[in-house]
Amino acid sequence: MAANPLDDISIRFEENGIEVVQELDKSLVTAHGGWCTVAFKYREWDPKKEAYGVEKFGIRRYRKRDGRWQQQAKMSINSRDHARKLVEIFNGWLDQPEAS
Repeated sequence: MAANPLDDISIRFEENGIEVVQELDKSLVTAHGGWCTVAFKYREWDPKKEAYGVEKFGIRRYRKRDGRWQQQAKMSINSRDHARKLVEIFNGWLDQPEAS
């Protein structure tokens, strides 16, 4: 059985002893062949406020090459309102009959 890509993928980032990107949660959306898509919930350190900012969300696409997952694409969702709007749009589309 293949290893779970989530074991090897993180957006957590530390710089000068400060966790600049704090990963709050992640979920595997899909994995097929050497590709996977991961959804993240995270927040970033604001050095001016010396505090973490609001929760953000992201979708990242990875490809496995030479035994390592490499990011190929990303989309950042910078607020809960933005995330809710996307969910509303997707739910509206999913409520419609599938195109033939």
